[in-house]
Amino acid sequence: MNRICRFKKLSLLTVLASLLGCVVAKASLVSIQWTPNTDPSVAGYNVYYGGSSRNYTNVLSTANNSSAVTVGGLVEGQTYYFAVTAFDAFGDESDLSDEAQFIVPGFLTLAPSATPGGTAHIQFPVTQGHWYELQASKDLVSWTTIWQVTGVINTWVQFDAPSTGSGSQFYRVVLH
Repeated sequence: MNRICRFKKLSLLTVLASLLGCVVAKASLVSIQWTPNTDPSVAGYNVYYGGSSRNYTNVLSTANNSSAVTVGGLVEGQTYYFAVTAFDAFGDESDLSDEAQFIVPGFLTLAPSATPGGTAHIQFPVTQGHWYELQASKDLVSWTTIWQVTGVINTWVQFDAPSTGSGSQFYRVVLH
């Protein structure tokens, strides 16, 4: 027997930038929330996610009384795409929600200058609700803040660090 899925399409994921963990070389957690479907036959939700748009390689299921899930094992610096469906007791599933994208913070890239005395290009992802300090050191003991940025949206930011002359220069990002 074919059942007609009468679910309404879920609304866009409403919160997707609550970073719970961020340590170099450690997988991170992200809390995902959505607006629940009001159909009384909803038995639960499937949260689909993966590393490319509309190509979801993972799924987490949750009961109807939940409109949030924590996704773990995310790799810093990687972009993930998420969508949610509702399902009923028979396994009928709604259409996918609108897709949300998230770049996991905690990763820094450095492109040195192509010319002596030029600027180094430093990039790292930021997320809403956090602020970041880019710090520099010549000896890995004394650190100086050279730039601060507040994450307004989940995106990559770039800072061009001027050359400090001779010797090594080290950089780190501090998440607040």
